[in-house]
Amino acid sequence: MKQKGRFGDYGGFYVPEVLIPALEELEEAFYRFYEDDEFVSELEDLSRHYAGRPSPLYYAKRFSEHVGCKVYLKREDLLHGGAHKVNNTLGQGLLAKYMGKTKLIAETGAGQHGLATAMIGALFGMETKIFMGVVDIERQSVNVHKMKLCGAEVIDVEGGTGTLKDAINDALRYWTAHVTDTFYLFGSACGPHPYPTIVKHFQICIGIEARQQCLDEIGRLPDMVLACVGGGSNAIGIFNEFIDDKDVKLIGIEAGGRSLSSGRHAATLVAGRVGVLHGAKAYLLQDDEGQVYETESVSAGLDYPAVGPEHCMLKDSGRVEYVAAEDKEVLDAFELLSKTEGILPALESAHALAHLVGLKGKLDPETVVVVNLSGRGDKDVGIVEKYRPVKD
Repeated sequence: MKQKGRFGDYGGFYVPEVLIPALEELEEAFYRFYEDDEFVSELEDLSRHYAGRPSPLYYAKRFSEHVGCKVYLKREDLLHGGAHKVNNTLGQGLLAKYMGKTKLIAETGAGQHGLATAMIGALFGMETKIFMGVVDIERQSVNVHKMKLCGAEVIDVEGGTGTLKDAINDALRYWTAHVTDTFYLFGSACGPHPYPTIVKHFQICIGIEARQQCLDEIGRLPDMVLACVGGGSNAIGIFNEFIDDKDVKLIGIEAGGRSLSSGRHAATLVAGRVGVLHGAKAYLLQDDEGQVYETESVSAGLDYPAVGPEHCMLKDSGRVEYVAAEDKEVLDAFELLSKTEGILPALESAHALAHLVGLKGKLDPETVVVVNLSGRGDKDVGIVEKYRPVKD
């Protein structure tokens, strides 16, 4: 344990001794380069011309009419690769390049981070390995194929539940044995210090843009900002710039699975207790003996039993409200946005939409809500078809 990277009582550095030098090397490099003129200039160029930033703020008129308020979507789904994940992989990939690393590894659940890492591995000419649970490989086969097309090796993880938690376990084990030439490109704002800080830094472009876009296009700040929460990177990315705006309500939506009462869900901040997982102290889903629960969600990207440490602090402080959306509500929201706007949201993002749909009739028509549409739903069409076959 190390008294660094703390968000209140959360976060820290709970790792095997063999990983401490690697994490310290990473921390030193991040603080050396993240404000370096050459690094910043190269990242800005790639963000604009490769990833497609800035992403637009879109007024969803027909969806707004349905829910009864003014809904704006921050269109991270339009970025190259289909999600906000490219913001982080470009930043960390460039950091790996500046550190002289030649190989990348990453974990992935929904496949979006894996794909984004594979893209950056191809871009920078780095050998890339993606660790992915066998359950997620089956339900996210399209993204698996895309990763392989980009030249990445996808490593099946069969242990545990065969989902994101287990992919992280195996990636950490691999990194322990290959720290000299390998950079672990962690996917969310969780894990050991300095990852929560690094991932947040590369994702706050979402909130910086969204805040200014609201002022420019609407003439004021929104009343509410919503984002889904798994590990928490897209949410912290958009929340960060509104934290000091006390009149802006911030809501993070977790995965309620089939139902919260079933005990099989991934609503860590709603139903979890404080513990340590993957190198950080945070809320997690665990029993009285400290054994981590098996999680369940229709969304592979939110199927994780812990959460980023800054979200834990924001929950305790009351600045952010955390709620859960259940699978049926999420599938309903996916279908609604698709049919009203012609936009297929990622099932992760559909959790945020589902909560908003649940507020129908409870908000003033002039209420302005910004939803971080963190990814697009191409990858999830097979899952949706499984549960909601399209009728001719």
